[in-house]
Amino acid sequence: MLRRRPGVPSGPTPHPASQARGLAARLPFHYSWIVIAILATVQIFASSISMAAGIMLPPLTDPVDEGGFGWNESLVTLGIAAYYGFGAIYAPITGWLGDRFGSRIMLAAAASLYLVSMLLLSRITELWQFFLFFGVLLSLTQSLGMVPLMASVSGWFRRRLGLGIGILWAAGGIGTAAFAPVAGWLIETVGWQGNFTYIGILGGIVMLCLVPFMRNRPADLGIEPYGSRPGDSVSARLAKGMEQLRIKVFNQHIRRTRPFWNLPLIHGLGCAGHGIILIYVAMYAKDTGVFDSLAVAATILSIISLVSIISRFVTPVLAEIYGTRRMMALSLAIQGLTVPIIMFGPAEPWVFYLFAVTFGLGFGGEWTGYLIINRQYFGDGPMGTVYGWQTTGALMGHFIATALAGLVMYVTGSYIAILSLSMAYSLGGVVVITLLDSNSQVLIPDWESSLPDEARLKPVAPRPTPTPAPAPAGGDGDG
Repeated sequence: MLRRRPGVPSGPTPHPASQARGLAARLPFHYSWIVIAILATVQIFASSISMAAGIMLPPLTDPVDEGGFGWNESLVTLGIAAYYGFGAIYAPITGWLGDRFGSRIMLAAAASLYLVSMLLLSRITELWQFFLFFGVLLSLTQSLGMVPLMASVSGWFRRRLGLGIGILWAAGGIGTAAFAPVAGWLIETVGWQGNFTYIGILGGIVMLCLVPFMRNRPADLGIEPYGSRPGDSVSARLAKGMEQLRIKVFNQHIRRTRPFWNLPLIHGLGCAGHGIILIYVAMYAKDTGVFDSLAVAATILSIISLVSIISRFVTPVLAEIYGTRRMMALSLAIQGLTVPIIMFGPAEPWVFYLFAVTFGLGFGGEWTGYLIINRQYFGDGPMGTVYGWQTTGALMGHFIATALAGLVMYVTGSYIAILSLSMAYSLGGVVVITLLDSNSQVLIPDWESSLPDEARLKPVAPRPTPTPAPAPAGGDGDG
């Protein structure tokens, strides 16, 4: 007969969920910050997929480079555009899946698909394979890794959501800025196949290792969201059928509001505005003779990315304090109003560097406030689907801007024309923001009244106040 060692509890091995609950209790800080760290790491690899687009053109279009593809540049660009197009289709679907199945399953799916898709991309030999593995599969990978996971953040915070999101986006920006040169170096040293093999294996394994630490909501650990106070909705685990009903009813209510329709449009206009700049500014600087080589001109993009880290962090924090409409309008105005610096300024390097610094502040703030404004407009409901539609707007903005700017460039041959288009997109977003409702109060505060009692997250009941003894019959109660 087996004997229990002294000090070792008897019974079955604790379930991983129980171990996680124990870890949450022992941590000197709230588990929400663990979730932020997980999502920041995932964002680095998920964002690296889109960052890879800029370094894929040379090896895919030059027959001399390793791999010897030598494909038509327009067809390769079409494959990159397909990445954005399919991403726009996937976003509301993956957002709904996140609401339905939880962020932990989405992380596991994204990690597995990332590993498989990157390995498949490393071994392409035909153009149709590039369309399939990059445009279709890796687009789905990014959607799984970004939309439902980012949307889940709001459920971990009652207060200081802006700080959490600011840290998340800033960390991702630092990682992405460091990741791009590493990928470029790998392509030069180990070739196309080695680059995507190594990155795919590293990213897939890291993300899979994070899955056991991810939880869908604080209730899974038996804790409340960060900053919870008496009177807030209770963080509770409901029956599966009730969770689905909440998603359905919540989405019915938000579709009746103007921000549900306007926010994807604003996101699309903002992404179209900076998308054109990110594609063409380096080539514009080189072709106008400001810089001698494309490599030197590309430092403009590095400056934009590095400066954007500041506004990535600051914008969500300030948005929670002063209102997201103001911060979004300010960011889009900076995006649009700084473009004339390079349109009409002297053809000097310092002019482009000045533009990169000022434009980077607007670029970093344009797209980092949507999780905040969703909380301000829609409260604490399941945000996956609404954030998915906003991501669809963003990706459609990239897709349309890429195609339309290419057409304008083909017809006019003028950089001024496409820079004017970028400015019009950004300032158009400012106009649409003025049509938004005030975000000083939740637009659908009573949406849970459409639910049965068992599907509601009732407010935390305050401490009961002692009831005074009843007055004697016939008295006035003062005696």
